[in-house]
Amino acid sequence: MKRVLAVQVVAAAFVLLLSNLAWSADTSMLKPPKGAKVAIVVFEDLECPQCARAAPMLHEAAKKYNVPLVQYDFPLRQHPWSYDAAVNARYFDSKSSKLGDEYKLYIFANQNSITKQNLRGITEKWASDHGITLPFVVDPQGQLSAKVDADRQMGERIPLDHTPTIYIVSDSGHGTTVTEVKELTDLYQQLDAAVKQAGTTTQANKSQGHKSANR
Repeated sequence: MKRVLAVQVVAAAFVLLLSNLAWSADTSMLKPPKGAKVAIVVFEDLECPQCARAAPMLHEAAKKYNVPLVQYDFPLRQHPWSYDAAVNARYFDSKSSKLGDEYKLYIFANQNSITKQNLRGITEKWASDHGITLPFVVDPQGQLSAKVDADRQMGERIPLDHTPTIYIVSDSGHGTTVTEVKELTDLYQQLDAAVKQAGTTTQANKSQGHKSANR
């Protein structure tokens, strides 16, 4: 009897701990980019199958609602090549944000054929097909890695426990509201609500769309 009671106490304590962690989530750093009232924010891992599934939907939703898609890197430590791919994406971002987005979508679409060993070759071919010569050392000064690290540290601060983690961030002029999109099937419904709450001025400067604030 005492053993059963002890197990119940431990279980209750664990549930309480999880509850406290949920309540202590800090999303205060998440805001729409300047000039936007509503934004889609995603923390993603280029090796994550669910991220690959979500990415085209997020881009399409951002286009349909004309709101920024703010992408943060959150490469999971157990994934062998996602960090390197994120650094590569940052390199292509430095050429153009459109190029960076196209590379990410390409990697998502071809996840199943990518390994840590062939990522470089696949990336070189993709770059060549887009008229770019990939340098032998993509990030000689570590500046691109620092940006990936900054994104991951932000996610750890929240703290995140899965990818993709998707939020709708809105600013109605009375403070910023951050709502997690837990099911992709709810994305459009939650966007409708956020746009309505923020008013009619939801159009964002397209030059700011699709990029993280620290890129």
